[in-house]
Amino acid sequence: MTINSMPDIRPGNPNFSSGPCAKRPGYSLQALENACLGRSHRSKPGKAKLAEAIDRTRAVLGVPDNYHIGIVPASDTGAYEMAMWTMLGARGLDILGWESFGKGWITDAVKQLKLDDMRVMEAEYGDLPDLAQVDFTRDVAFTWNGTTSGVRVPNGDWISDAREGLTLCDATSAAFAMDLPWQKLDVTTYSWQKVLGGEAAHGMLILSPRAVDRLESYTPPWPLPKVFRLTKGGKLIDGIFRGETINTPSMLAVEDYIDTLKWAEGLGGLSGLLARVDANMAVLSDFVAASNWADFLCADPANLSTTSVCLKISDTDIAALDGDAQGTFAKRLAGLLDAEGVAFDIGAYRDAPAGLRIWAGATVEAQDLAALMPWLDWAFATAKAEL
Repeated sequence: MTINSMPDIRPGNPNFSSGPCAKRPGYSLQALENACLGRSHRSKPGKAKLAEAIDRTRAVLGVPDNYHIGIVPASDTGAYEMAMWTMLGARGLDILGWESFGKGWITDAVKQLKLDDMRVMEAEYGDLPDLAQVDFTRDVAFTWNGTTSGVRVPNGDWISDAREGLTLCDATSAAFAMDLPWQKLDVTTYSWQKVLGGEAAHGMLILSPRAVDRLESYTPPWPLPKVFRLTKGGKLIDGIFRGETINTPSMLAVEDYIDTLKWAEGLGGLSGLLARVDANMAVLSDFVAASNWADFLCADPANLSTTSVCLKISDTDIAALDGDAQGTFAKRLAGLLDAEGVAFDIGAYRDAPAGLRIWAGATVEAQDLAALMPWLDWAFATAKAEL
């Protein structure tokens, strides 16, 4: 095969979107046939389904028994906003951002909550802020994995065990794909449509005992919308963490989430999921190591995301183009792959540097990523020949 000839093998599943992400292998709508439909989510069967989702979450993720797990509205965004609006302001805040979503939380803290005592710690795409500068006498807000930059924190070692403030971790593209150190995390949020490929609009809020203490001892100075309220009379509303959701959930989506959790259990739980992610990352790492035109956007291999893998175009001819031209070229790459039906939705995020973003989470098959790699070379050669 010459470099610009069309490859013979196509991925069995071309869904490499970074969210919503690919459904689990073998998925069928028949998996939802036992959904609790036409009944109140507050009925006994409805509550049982919601409680099952929480219990299976705890088992697969290894969440400690004394942590609370709640299903909340508005995806990861709703869960993280809920934490910010109910807990921040009690002490100073260090807030970190190195990609679109983390920087979005900074915007909310600065422009919406207007916190008085706040240190903003930012880095450009491809890098992390200096984690050694974080002050754990303060609250700390951060994303574990930068979905739009392909950069994650390397581990939890930088988080102090003797911290005085809370850690608020947006883990939406890390949960079920990276080993989260629960003893380091006080608030953890994620959405169903990421690593397990569930359906959208529902978020998960996981609270440590320290986070519960904050909720019960602190009243923020701003009004709280009903969907953000986690306490009543100064006490945690325990029902939220037993499946008594704040608003009406989609029981179809709940059933879909339960199905993904059962699939994860069948792999052996978290260890099985991590093994699949590692196998996928090995395919991408081998491709980049051999490529003469693509490289990881992440500057430090220790911080390389293993789910939302962001590639930049390192070819000298393309790198010499101005920013708009580079963006046009990268969109052409993604467009060629989409038109051939071999990779959907893998263009870089709109705020990120020009390039590609390939989801490599647990629901993606390594063999499909292996089949995609020659297509990346084909698309690059084709697009460059058109210049």
